Amino acid sequence: MMRIASFARATVALTLFVTVLAPALRTQGRVSPPLGRVVLHAHNCFPEEGLWTDRLDRAMGTGVQPIAIEQDLGWFVDPATHGGRTVLSHGGTLTGREPTLEDYFFARVRPVIERAIAANRRDTWPVVFLHFNIRNNETAHLQNIWELLGRYEAWLTTAERGEDERTVMPLKLGPLMVLTESGQEEVFYNRVPVGGRLRVFATTPAGRAPASASADRDAQAAAAVETPPEVLIPARATNYRRWVNFPWAVVEQGGQGKAADWTPRDAARLKAIVDRAHAMNLGIRFYTLNGHAPADGLGWSAGYNFGSLDAVRARWRAAIDAGVDLLATDQYELLAEELKRKQ
Repeated sequence: MMRIASFARATVALTLFVTVLAPALRTQGRVSPPLGRVVLHAHNCFPEEGLWTDRLDRAMGTGVQPIAIEQDLGWFVDPATHGGRTVLSHGGTLTGREPTLEDYFFARVRPVIERAIAANRRDTWPVVFLHFNIRNNETAHLQNIWELLGRYEAWLTTAERGEDERTVMPLKLGPLMVLTESGQEEVFYNRVPVGGRLRVFATTPAGRAPASASADRDAQAAAAVETPPEVLIPARATNYRRWVNFPWAVVEQGGQGKAADWTPRDAARLKAIVDRAHAMNLGIRFYTLNGHAPADGLGWSAGYNFGSLDAVRARWRAAIDAGVDLLATDQYELLAEELKRKQ
């Protein structure tokens, strides 16, 4: 009987480790989910000038989790009331008719987040990554975003702000994790008191070879693809800076529009960059991998187009094999199919 009881206790302990402690250990100090789990990144997932209003519904409708949603943010100040609000815009002059971040994103993902909270499967969190591409870094705008996130803090993956940013604190997992790029440190990090919670996690600065400073575009393109991964990614993750963000031009010379046949050398280059990011405890995103006839685009930037589905599928599969954490595309459904096949 004693042996049976001991075995039962050991089984309970092992189950606790596998279901609770191990996922927490994997996610401490790094972007969750654990590195090597490829996430569909829904590029420009917002309406533009009243068009493409279904982008978020399309992305969430793929059924893949986790999923990353990019929202480009502008700051509209009403000329009558002088009140400001955060709206979704790809750039240009704001009119005030743009949807707000809260109405378009937070209201629509609420059912998904609330189901995740009810299920309480923390080993699967975050189920949604929210990526901010902030077009206006005005302090009032950043403060507005910070306060909006505060209203949803119960949803968020956060980390304690310590004394030294170089000390990467464990993540307290929530079903939503917010990512941003550079340039917002004053509000999103510096103003957070020691012991407070970080609600947003930024990119680490990327390096570049000296030749890439040349004004000659061909020289820039050649330098980008020849820059060693150690130069591209010179710094480790910090408590605030937990990921790195690259155009495809660091993998194939000239990027999507100049890409030739995919080769083993290209695959090795991609893998070396991804491995360097992971060695530095960073998540990594590449943008934006599309492949379609020009007439089939739905408001998608021509510069991101490889020109055919076969061409982009070769890159998607290589990126999945390499362990790219955030893989950006405008063709949400088709990349979701590739991820499901791999899984």
